[in-house]
Amino acid sequence: MLRTPRLLPGLCLLVSLQSWAEPPATAETPSPAENSLSAEEVRPPLPERSVSEAQALEQRLEQREQQWLQAGDERFLALWLPANVGEPSGAVILLPGDAENADGATAVGPLRRKLPDGGWHSLSLTLPDPDHDAPPLRLPEPPTSAAAEAAVDGEAETAPSAAPDPAADDAARRSAHAQRVMARIDAGIAFARQQQASRIVLLGHGSGAYWAAQYLAERQPEDIHNLLLVAAAVPAGFSPPLDELVPQLELATGDFYYKDQAGDRQAALRRLQASKRVKHPTYVQVAMKALPGNRGVEQEQLYRRLRGWLSLNIRAAAPSAMSGG
Repeated sequence: MLRTPRLLPGLCLLVSLQSWAEPPATAETPSPAENSLSAEEVRPPLPERSVSEAQALEQRLEQREQQWLQAGDERFLALWLPANVGEPSGAVILLPGDAENADGATAVGPLRRKLPDGGWHSLSLTLPDPDHDAPPLRLPEPPTSAAAEAAVDGEAETAPSAAPDPAADDAARRSAHAQRVMARIDAGIAFARQQQASRIVLLGHGSGAYWAAQYLAERQPEDIHNLLLVAAAVPAGFSPPLDELVPQLELATGDFYYKDQAGDRQAALRRLQASKRVKHPTYVQVAMKALPGNRGVEQEQLYRRLRGWLSLNIRAAAPSAMSGG
C-alpha cells in the first residue's frame, strides 16, 4: 500500500492560498498614468497668493482695520483707517502693485497709515493675482502609438480636436483679470461713498497706477476728479501705455516718480510730453530720489509730497455728483 508523503497536504494548501491572493486574470489593474490622473483630479487647487497674503493680514492686523468687501462672486479684504480729524478731507483708495499686498511695506502700507493724520480716510484694497501668475493651461497629451496607428488604419471614427490657440487663451485671461480688478475698485468706491467721503481719490502704486487710470478712463465716475500715480507701471501684457492713457483723463493728476532709474525717468518724460501736447491743465509731475538705504526717510518724503499735492491741487466733486444726481 502506497503512502502519501506528508509534504503533499502542505503543498496543496500553499497553492490554494496563492491562487486566492492573486487577482483574477480578467480584472484590469489601473496603469500608473491613470493613477496619476486620478490624483490630479482630486487634488485641491492652491489658493492665490493674494488670498494667502490676505489671510496673513487678517491674523496680523487689528480687526477694526479689516473690511471684507464683495466684488461679484468674490469676497476680498480691504484695510480701512478713518481720518484722525473732526472734518475729514475725503477718502484715498490705494491700489497696490502686482508684487505687494494691501499693507505693502514699500509704499501702500506706510501711506495708508500716515494719510489719516493728514485728515484723509484711507482704504487699501487687495487686488487679485496678476494675469501672468495664473497656472498654465494644460495642453492635451500627444496620442499614443497605438492611437496613431489606429488613425492611420482608419479605425478612429472621431477627428482630433483643433489645437488650442495660446494667443486667444492669453487674451481671455487678461480680460478676466481686468474684470476682477474693476469689480474690486467698484466695491472700494461704493464703501467710500457709504462713509460719506466728501472727496474720493484713487492712488495707484506700481501696476496699481495703471489700474487706477484704466478704471477712471472706462467707468468715468462723476464724483471722482483726482488721481495719484506713484512709480507708475503697466502690468505685463496689458495696454495702452500710460503716456497714452493718463493725458486723456480730465482729472487733477499727480504723477510721482523716482528719477534714479533711467527707464522710469524716460517713461515719466513721455507722460509729461504727452500731457503738454494735449494741454492738460491739471497734470502735475513730481520727481523724487529713491533712498533704498533709508526706507523710512524715503517713505516720509513720498507722504509729504503727496500731502502737499492734496493740499494744493485737489478738486472737489460737484454737489450734484455728490448727491447722486
